[in-house]
Parts: sequence; C-alpha cells; structure tokens
Amino acid sequence: MIQRLCIIGVGLIGGSLARALKQAGHCAEVVGCGRDRSQLQRAQELGVIDAFEQDPVRAVRGADVVVLAVPLGAMEGVMRTLAGHLEDDAVLTDVGSAKGSVVTAAHAAFGNVPERFVPGHPIAGTEKSGVDASFAELYQERRVILTPLPHTAAAALAIVREMWRQAGAEVVEMDVAHHDEVLAATSHLPHMLAFALVDTLARMHEQAEIFRYAAGGFRDFTRIASSDPVMWRDICLANSEAIAAMIDRFQGDLVGLREAIVRGDGQAIEEIFTRAKAARDRYCQ
Repeated sequence: MIQRLCIIGVGLIGGSLARALKQAGHCAEVVGCGRDRSQLQRAQELGVIDAFEQDPVRAVRGADVVVLAVPLGAMEGVMRTLAGHLEDDAVLTDVGSAKGSVVTAAHAAFGNVPERFVPGHPIAGTEKSGVDASFAELYQERRVILTPLPHTAAAALAIVREMWRQAGAEVVEMDVAHHDEVLAATSHLPHMLAFALVDTLARMHEQAEIFRYAAGGFRDFTRIASSDPVMWRDICLANSEAIAAMIDRFQGDLVGLREAIVRGDGQAIEEIFTRAKAARDRYCQ
C-alpha cells in the first residue's frame, strides 16, 4: 500500500489515478501539486487529493511514490526542481505519451536516470481535461505500458506495477524505442489526422454548413480533436521522428486510395476497404 502519493499535475490522468487508488484502498494520502491553485483547491473539494502544495519540493516531502502527470515539455523542468529532494526510498514514475523524451529529460535533470524511476504510460484518456473530468474507472481494463531501463530497480518496478493494477489496469512492459514507434501509429497519428481534418474544414468558406450537417461518423472520428492542444503539441515535438514516419507512410497509402478513386478502380477501392474492415473487426472488439 502507498502511504503518501504525490501527484504533480492533478488533471484528468493524475486525478483519475488518485480516485482509483483511493477507491481501491491502496493509498493512505494523496498530495497534489500544480501551478493553478484554483484547480488544486477544486481537486481537494472533490476529494481527489487530501492536501496540496504549489512548490514541488514541499509536495514530495515524505512521499513514497511520486507521479509526474505534467505535459512532456514540462518534464525536465519539474525533474530538475526535484533533483536532490526526493526521499531516498521514493519511487518516481510518469504518465508521458513519449518515453524516449522522458528518459532523456531524466538523464539531463538528474545526471543519470535514477534506478528508482519507472517510465510509464497509461493507454487511457478522453478528449476532456482537468480534474473535473477525472473519474475512478478511467483505467478499468485499460493497458498501462511500463518501459523500465536495464538498471531500473526491481522493487520500484514492482511498486509501480502494483499501483496500476490496483487502479484496474492491465500492465505490460515494452522497450522505450518500441513504445514510441507503436504509439506513433496507434495514438499519435489518429490525433494528427483528427486535428488536421477539423482544421481543414474549419478554414473552408462553407464551414458553418459543413459542421451543421456533420453526422455521427464525423463526430466519432474527430472527437479526439477536442483534446488539449498544448499536450499534443508537446507529444509531436517529443516523438517527432516516429510520428513523421507514420505520417509519411499514411500519406503514401492515402495517395494510393486517391489514385484508385480518380481512375474509377472500384476493385482496388473495395480491396482497401475490405482489408481495413477485416483488421478493424479482428483487433478492435
């Protein structure tokens, strides 16, 4: 059981983790930390956290587990602030969507990647943000990917693994670079497509009419374009190489589909759609 959990960044992800662990009885006390005092007060009012500090150094005092739930662009700065101030036996972990950049940030901030730092990424979320959007069931039957390094302490890894299991998640492990490649394809690229499509339509002269007649398929596909722009900007910059590679690959396939449409090749179009349907039906039940 975690005696004192410190969550730096009490929004949807951090807030939902706190709720889940409290509901499971796996955490005695949760201390929140962030720049927006009103949001911290709101988190305390909702019972998501028990106390809060705006100074990260004060927030981590006495914490046995510290979770960094801040945007990727803020990771290194927060880590530099915490360097030398964590308890000797404290476990540090994060929820960042691009693990290579987080590991690089840890190395820059601490001089090396601490053995009690366990990089992690919950594959869960909604298009909403903020502590008011948090809920205890967010991680139920969702996957959390941990990307421990060769020197990561086994005890620290076990604590983080159990924390996420108590939150309701299925925990798996993956190599850092492989994680970033996989997530570029399955999470980052879909967000890029949704953002780009909505932006394209919003800049058309007939935008009001276009959005007025948008049906359920459009709303379902573009729901994630309501996600936090700052967070996704940071993800783009942090995992730029893998995301660019996936955009290039998709762009080539999209051009192929366009050419089939232009030449009226119904067979080629149907083959693409049939493959896509079979894959979607097989893997996304």
